[in-house]
Amino acid sequence: MELTELQDKIFAFVEAAKGKKKLKEKDILKGVSAAEGLEKDEVKKAMRAMIDVGRLMYSYGGGASSVEIPSEEYLREKGLIK
Repeated sequence: MELTELQDKIFAFVEAAKGKKKLKEKDILKGVSAAEGLEKDEVKKAMRAMIDVGRLMYSYGGGASSVEIPSEEYLREKGLIK
């Protein structure tokens, strides 16, 4: 599977949970790897690349971290969009 295709699937997985549940990194790794029949390491590398470019972000609250889609305000703040 192409990296961009895998990243699109990860994004869709996170987007489907938006507003319903905060996903932990392991939730995404398990869900996407099971659905696509891939190794968790492949999914993890693709997800980390998405975090590096600002397509996904880590958030922290209540002592736990989660992965979510960043807001436009956050992306502007980080200089990733204008």
